[in-house]
Amino acid sequence: MSDTVTAARLDAAFADAGVTGWLHAVDIDSEAQVGAGADQPVCTASVHKLCVLVTLHELAAAGELDLTERIECPPTGRTPGPTGLAAMLDPVLLSLRDAAFLMMSVSDNTAADLLLRRVGLDAVNRTAARLGLTRTRAVYGFGEMLGTMREDAGPDGARALTDPHVITRLRALDPARTNHSTPRDMTRLLGAVWRDEACPPEYGAAMRRIMGLQVWPHRLASGFPFDDVHVAGKTGSLPTLRNEVGVVEYPDGGRYAVAVFTRTAHTAAVLPAADAVIGTAARIAVDALRAP
Repeated sequence: MSDTVTAARLDAAFADAGVTGWLHAVDIDSEAQVGAGADQPVCTASVHKLCVLVTLHELAAAGELDLTERIECPPTGRTPGPTGLAAMLDPVLLSLRDAAFLMMSVSDNTAADLLLRRVGLDAVNRTAARLGLTRTRAVYGFGEMLGTMREDAGPDGARALTDPHVITRLRALDPARTNHSTPRDMTRLLGAVWRDEACPPEYGAAMRRIMGLQVWPHRLASGFPFDDVHVAGKTGSLPTLRNEVGVVEYPDGGRYAVAVFTRTAHTAAVLPAADAVIGTAARIAVDALRAP
């Protein structure tokens, strides 16, 4: 499939779903690639939890922390969210690696901020720099990012997030003022994890296992509905934004890192077509990379 045909198919898929989309996909082993706005700055939302995961394991590999170390999570002061620790009512004691599992598998905001307090935002940015992610930066923790949304939404709170005029003033949706990256940076990070360049093999395997346990099949994985194709990924969502980055592995050994970021003018929280196009676009890109 030619680059021109692939680009046209991606453009049509994004347009049909009513989104603006940016994508980068790369064969992890040959480094063949497909892109559509691959260097566009994008808001990462919860996709940035992947950077936290890599930092945690990098520090563990260096002996600066132990993944079995226990952390306490009292019921007060938790970062809001609908899943994991954020939704629990009682005190919790868990290991760093189990917090990482919750952060990645169900995108638990409280677990993510517990880990960020342990490793530090500066360490996350140092890891990104070490791996050559020159356009990736963490500006806020996840609770802080949600706090900017509350401030920017004003007195009407969450109800205001259905107003397109309010959406335009949210710092959390401006790559220049919040956690950000590019599709190409994210596939570079995924490639480093899958090739054991980010951390020694023991820690790379642990990260790949956790990413393979994500529970959301409605975005990236929806493009690969086969029992013998494995998809490991991390979603990210904010009002009007739906993202996912991950790796698609075929039974013949083919491994493809894919990053898809989308934005729509619609403020509805439920837009199935906007979710599904992430899988559609990823499939188009991977098919192009696998074409003879």
